[in-house]
Amino acid sequence: MKILIVQTSFLGDTILSTPVIKEVRNLYSGAEIWMMTTPLSSQLVENDPDLKGVITYDKRGTESGFKGLFRMAKKLKGMNFDIVYSLHKSYRTSALLFLSKIPKRIGFSVAKLGFLYHATHDRDPKDHDVVRNLSILSGDTDIRKIENTEMRLYPDKSENIDNKLTSRLEKLGKYAVLVPGSAWETKMWHFSEFKEAAQYLVEKGFKVVLLGAASDKKISEKVAYNDDLVDLSGKTSIKEAVYIVSKSILVVCNDSMSLHMASALKIPNLAIFCATVPEMGYGPWANKAIVVEKDIECRPCSRHGQRKCPLSTDECMHGLIKDAKHAIDGLLRES
Repeated sequence: MKILIVQTSFLGDTILSTPVIKEVRNLYSGAEIWMMTTPLSSQLVENDPDLKGVITYDKRGTESGFKGLFRMAKKLKGMNFDIVYSLHKSYRTSALLFLSKIPKRIGFSVAKLGFLYHATHDRDPKDHDVVRNLSILSGDTDIRKIENTEMRLYPDKSENIDNKLTSRLEKLGKYAVLVPGSAWETKMWHFSEFKEAAQYLVEKGFKVVLLGAASDKKISEKVAYNDDLVDLSGKTSIKEAVYIVSKSILVVCNDSMSLHMASALKIPNLAIFCATVPEMGYGPWANKAIVVEKDIECRPCSRHGQRKCPLSTDECMHGLIKDAKHAIDGLLRES
């Protein structure tokens, strides 16, 4: 049997989907399991031992538009999958899988063009997103009885990582990872308090590594106050970022992909929630973690964050440093 799992959303969504890989393996022990995801996200799952392979779908690049859609559908059809579980809910994904003519197509009831699937299953908005993703298997198993729902990532071995990077990390000794950026401005803890958290860690004798995309470079530069901080924002691949986090003692980040990476790698995590709230289903999961947030009436102002504070106060992004320092002490003491 040949099975395809589809998740072509954001990086964090791919990490949140990894428990599905394990459970599909448990349900179909002898099956050949593949995953289709974006080129960037493929770096997160290509080392997963339960996957036969990863199919990259560059839906916004070389395979965008109708030509790219039909080309990918032809490729999937030629691979002769028996079952596909689609965790992505877009019109494009539903149409793509329909055109691929996979005999058994399973999606979510909230998926656009959901009638193109052979079966659909509900997602409870009150659940953590890990459980919501596992709901795709509710026609095959009782998801409430699944024993292992942990996210997982498999970092590259050191010999497969750039020698300059590994030697630099070794020289640092114990280090914490700070990720001050986010795709949404209202999800970012103010840089001045991130900077203070970095100083606090340095005072405790730890080095600090800053991670982020190239778009996070400006915010990281504001946090990197001296040479005690190693700013790698925009300088690492996704694979390298996973490796760096896996060797760290602590991750301090916003409500972002880095939070899920810390959970998957079991690295103690201080998660700062500004405009959003963990009750939306994207908080830490099965990990030693502390959430710091401000209890104000306007939160959450949106599901995924916004470009600007609707009230122009940015109140949720300030005044969290005292609680953050206390959380850092607690996480380091327990680790």
